[in-house]
Amino acid sequence: MDFETIQYAVDDAVAVITLARPGAANALSSLMIDEIDRALDLAEADDDVRVVVLAGEGKHFSSGHDLKEILEERDDWALMRRTPEGKWEHERVMFWDRSLRLRDFPKPTIASVHGAVAAAGFMLACMCDLIVAADDTRFSNLTARMTGVGVELLVEPWEFGPRKAKEFLWCAETWGAEEAERLGLVNKVVPLADLEAATRAMADKVAMIEPITARSIKETINHTMDRMGQVESWKYHFLMHQMVSNTATALGATEKRRGGGMDAVKREQAGS
Repeated sequence: MDFETIQYAVDDAVAVITLARPGAANALSSLMIDEIDRALDLAEADDDVRVVVLAGEGKHFSSGHDLKEILEERDDWALMRRTPEGKWEHERVMFWDRSLRLRDFPKPTIASVHGAVAAAGFMLACMCDLIVAADDTRFSNLTARMTGVGVELLVEPWEFGPRKAKEFLWCAETWGAEEAERLGLVNKVVPLADLEAATRAMADKVAMIEPITARSIKETINHTMDRMGQVESWKYHFLMHQMVSNTATALGATEKRRGGGMDAVKREQAGS
């Protein structure tokens, strides 16, 4: 299957989905989101695939939403955002549904991250079961300074705990790989040059587990998180996110960014 914005390859029991828009810091365009979903279809249907790795080409894993695509209304999804109900539908289908699909994917998943892992890119990485980070990785979510209430799924309390989550969001912090590992977000930190090999070594270990066993462990742990209220908390946050994004304050900030040129948008996406 041909892809425009990602690469998909299978080597023995490991499928690798690589975000491949390096010139845009792997910002998540509508096409990229669709293609990730199609690649997951391939991996799910392939009985030989036991583990899926999600990686990024170029200097960054992902800078988050493709704000340029949204602000310039380049596709039908972006055009839908002219109304509150259209914005709701866009974000429900493309970010809520697609994120939960990855979180609940029946095979183990590993995010292999480096450079900027920002906003929706951070959310994407957190949907994976395991995270291997290069030592140059920078995790951030600066959306509060853009009047946003995080992104569609507020993963921070589940990854950092409530107090560190508030600090991360309110203070617009950017945390490196070592701090992320200390807080429990990251499983392993390795030199950038070793990232691919270290991720593959972890994937090979996971692939040794029989699929029914691996799936059962994942479903049980996810069920435990659900009993603790993870998805319900995300539903509440999604409502708050929609409400705030349609206030006069947020709409005014969007118009300011639209009129301020794309360079500012790019800086926001790269977490600089």
